[in-house]
Amino acid sequence: MEEFNLRNSFNNLWKKLAEWMDSIILSLPNFILAIIVFILFIFIAKYAARIVDRLLRFKVRQDSIREITVKVLKVIIILVGFFIALGLLNLDKVLTTVLASAGVVGLAIGLALQGTLNNTFSGVILSFIPELQIGDWIEAEGYAGFVTDITLRCVIIKEADNNYVVIPNSKLIEGAFKNYSRTPRSRVMLDCGVAYNSDLEFVQDLTKKTMAELFPQNGTEEIEFMFNEFADSSINFVVRFWVNATKKKDVLIAKNAAIIALKKAFDANDINIPFPIRTIDFTNKLSINKPDPEK
Repeated sequence: MEEFNLRNSFNNLWKKLAEWMDSIILSLPNFILAIIVFILFIFIAKYAARIVDRLLRFKVRQDSIREITVKVLKVIIILVGFFIALGLLNLDKVLTTVLASAGVVGLAIGLALQGTLNNTFSGVILSFIPELQIGDWIEAEGYAGFVTDITLRCVIIKEADNNYVVIPNSKLIEGAFKNYSRTPRSRVMLDCGVAYNSDLEFVQDLTKKTMAELFPQNGTEEIEFMFNEFADSSINFVVRFWVNATKKKDVLIAKNAAIIALKKAFDANDINIPFPIRTIDFTNKLSINKPDPEK
């Protein structure tokens, strides 16, 4: 009896091994083809990454963003080859399970890293827009300075006091920033005031002439002058003119030169730039200091 059971077990095992061998032999061509396809996609990913890296060098100046973009591309191509290989092996159930698991894991990671992923995608967007490049002088989130680096998490700027400020990418994508370096010319606005007894037409002509000699205007550019306020001690005006400026320091230098030149021109023509004057009346009219008529 025991010999009979042993023989049956051996026969069943042999049949099972034979079935497995038949399955392996029948699946061998698909298995070899799946391996070839997967290896082929690895080579495709390698060469595609090289081509994309060369193309991005002309568009993206940030090494960190270019490297992560190339790595993501390689992973995507290799994953496509992996899924095709599974399909050739008729492992549809395994493929479905892998995709479902990847979806669940991706959702969990996305929820956990929502802020980080937002900054990451914002960094990719910033790397391709021409309005922000390394070396630009920008004002954003109350800070101003040169852009020294754009990473997948933040933009780093160096302020005029030589300190660095880290601004999350999402702040720049969702908010507003001012870039001085995207245009070679900027309009400078200078406010001033003259005394009420001044010849206003002469002040206007003299101011425009002084600015024109100091800052030549190009093409359709012009120096604009407007009186805009009757103030307490002066009649105020604003003069606007164009200068070469790609950073805030250029604007400050232009204003400095304009103030010096305008002050000299006003002094030479006896035009007064008044300052506020306060008159204090020391006359004491309080009733406690008046003489009592009954005394």
